[in-house]
Amino acid sequence: MSNRKKIALVIGWGSVKCAAALGFLRVLHREGIDVDLVVASGGGAIYGSLFALGYGIEEIVALNEKLWTHEVTEKTNRQAILQILMPGIFRVREYFNLRDDKLVNKRLQEAFGNKTFADTKIPLFISATEYKTGQQVILSEGSLYEAVRATIALPLIFPPIEKDEHLLADGYLADPLPIGIALKENADVIVAMGFASIPAIERKGFSDYLLHVSGLLSNNLLQASYSFYNLAHHSEIFLVMPDFKETIHIFDTHKVPDIIRIGEEEGEKIIPRLKKALEETDDSENK
Repeated sequence: MSNRKKIALVIGWGSVKCAAALGFLRVLHREGIDVDLVVASGGGAIYGSLFALGYGIEEIVALNEKLWTHEVTEKTNRQAILQILMPGIFRVREYFNLRDDKLVNKRLQEAFGNKTFADTKIPLFISATEYKTGQQVILSEGSLYEAVRATIALPLIFPPIEKDEHLLADGYLADPLPIGIALKENADVIVAMGFASIPAIERKGFSDYLLHVSGLLSNNLLQASYSFYNLAHHSEIFLVMPDFKETIHIFDTHKVPDIIRIGEEEGEKIIPRLKKALEETDDSENK
């Protein structure tokens, strides 16, 4: 009976930067290290879900070129503008979104179709946030489209969605790096990819300001989350924080090849320590 340790890959919130996980997965595959479960939040859920479904890295890259592009946020939600200009007439509902989500919904539906969590080749867990209470909601069954759409519902940009009596929004609001889910699933080794936001110097519109503030909040939550799990964990946790050295905006999909390359570089750095941890764990069980 194999005593290989259960390895979890956690892909945190980070929009297009999450594509770095594809580069990291290339390295793991090359080194013969299998991932046993995937936990994802925000944009990471797009890549994590496709990987868990069994798509190859290059297939995911090709899909991403059509799925996650600048066009999905180009169309303004006109009602939101009216709500800002004439709040007395056009009242704000329990949520507010500046962008029309029809195109992103269409593309996600094309990518995931009717696939569910039951169709994945390896266990998948997606973290979202209950919009009304701020509590984390862990999605592990039902429609993949709905789960991914929920966890990318960036507040004030895309509207939250209703699912299973919840109003669900972006996963980062509860936890931008949901290591806790991997711990609950008894992972022995956890590789967690977190993505810090570099504040944008140029902010040309209202949406840019909102994304800037979201990034600052995410950075603080990310640091607090990792510090907590690093102190309280019972598993080996390896934090991978790609250093992009430049601002990468939420829909800079033309930078995906470089982002993936950086993910590979980060993977190569951590592989020696990861292998050592796996060997030490296996040795301890053989004694």
